[in-house]
Amino acid sequence: MMINIFLKCIFFFAFLHPTYANNDLQAERDKIKSERNSLAVGWRDNLDFKLPKPGSYKLYNIRESGNGKVIDEKGNEIYLHDAMKGKITLLSFIYSNCTDTNGCPLATSVFYKIQEKLKNNKKILSKLKMISLSFDPEYDTPEVMSLYGKDLSYIDAEWSFLTTNSMDSLEPILENYDQPVIRKYKNDGSYDGVESHLLRVYLIDDKKLIRNIYNVDFLHPDLLINDIKTLLLNNG
Repeated sequence: MMINIFLKCIFFFAFLHPTYANNDLQAERDKIKSERNSLAVGWRDNLDFKLPKPGSYKLYNIRESGNGKVIDEKGNEIYLHDAMKGKITLLSFIYSNCTDTNGCPLATSVFYKIQEKLKNNKKILSKLKMISLSFDPEYDTPEVMSLYGKDLSYIDAEWSFLTTNSMDSLEPILENYDQPVIRKYKNDGSYDGVESHLLRVYLIDDKKLIRNIYNVDFLHPDLLINDIKTLLLNNG
């Protein structure tokens, strides 16, 4: 099933103006490349270290999570905060034709594994929301996102695949989450899709506060589940 998910992400085909000066853009490219040098820990079955007991540590309030208008799989315009439904939320930014092994396919795989590992824990699943929000509304229409998510969430987990109606709607959301993305443009200046991005997954509590941000080095289902359990224990 994991292979199918990865292949789905690879073969799923795919307007933000450049915001970086040349030096800054190259620095972003170098940073992204450094995160892609080896297969990420999230692809492994087990971590190579022991996690602390849930509730034995504290997750700090990093900042309030960003909001904005998004489009659900049925084409309805809603607010991102409303999509969270007052639950603990895992939010990842993806685009459907991403072929970077340690990018969107990894985030999708980790979310899938989380619901698999929690499938017998209905109590936690009932308090968890997962959201995959597209980087690329030019291509990722509600229909495309619905097809992308088809058959991925077959358990009692709430997993939404969202997009926006334009780059103008998406840009302030990305800025609020400090989520870098580099886009491609043709010689005539027309938009040509996503070049690359830094992988980030956000853990958001039921009060819409960001409590953790995972990059490629720490994105593993066991770690995320441990943090989710910690939030639930701290909430009483």
